[in-house]
Amino acid sequence: MTLERTAERLEALGHATRLEIYRLLVRAGEDGLAVGDLQKRVGIPLTTLSHHLRKLVLVDLVTQERRGTTLICRANYDTMRAVLSFMTEECCADAKGCKAA
Repeated sequence: MTLERTAERLEALGHATRLEIYRLLVRAGEDGLAVGDLQKRVGIPLTTLSHHLRKLVLVDLVTQERRGTTLICRANYDTMRAVLSFMTEECCADAKGCKAA
């Protein structure tokens, strides 16, 4: 993963509402959550939720699947792991005797 792509993903999570949405989806697991359920849990208008979800989908942190009339959102765990790996892979690389991460 590139520095630029990681920065885009972290920027998307840099908004408190998007971070809350993402955490809810991570907690939901592979089943994900319907947009209506997300709206109830976050307590924001549907148009605002759609705006935030769009940003998360654009950077591949969230996937969406339509089931009939219901739109299911899921955290993309591969992307989440890639961001975390990018952040930690060189932890203390220039420090002597580092025991972090």
